[in-house]
Parts: sequence; structure tokens; C-alpha cells
Amino acid sequence: MKKAEFIDAVAEKSGLSKKDTNEALNAILETITEALKAKKTVSFIGFGSFSTVKRAAREARVPLTGEKVQIPERNAVKFKVGKSLKDSVA
Repeated sequence: MKKAEFIDAVAEKSGLSKKDTNEALNAILETITEALKAKKTVSFIGFGSFSTVKRAAREARVPLTGEKVQIPERNAVKFKVGKSLKDSVA
């Protein structure tokens, strides 16, 4: 499902206009992004939680050439699925 299809579905279920739904969705995504940048966890009970994890530096190999390259340390986003969502999908 693409963003436009998601907005259509949410607008239909909520009774909001597509414009209002789009603005609300953009605000939600922006807020989650800002929280993750600040190293905070965003939790939705039953749905899941977003958090950041630190990935250690490592050495990798380019499959085509076999050359070794260094991958620097970085932060990554982690999503842990909530029980209700896991149960409803299973």
C-alpha cells in the first residue's frame, strides 16, 4: 500500500478530508522522526515501538571484487512488533 492509498483508506474510515488526513499523517511521521533523532522511543501499545540502536563499525567484502571495505559505526531504526499486531497478522 502506497502513501496515497493509505491516506484514502484513513480518510474514509475517519470521515476526515484527504487533505486533513495527509496533514495529520505528515505531522505524525515528522514527530516520530524528531523523537528518534533525539534518541527517544516511540511506543504504541498493542501496535509496536520504534527505537534507535547503535550499529558497530565492521568490515565487509564487496561481492563483485572481493575487496574489503570498512563500514563506519551508525545509528539505525528498530521496530519491535506489539502483541496485538503480531496476533492479528498470524
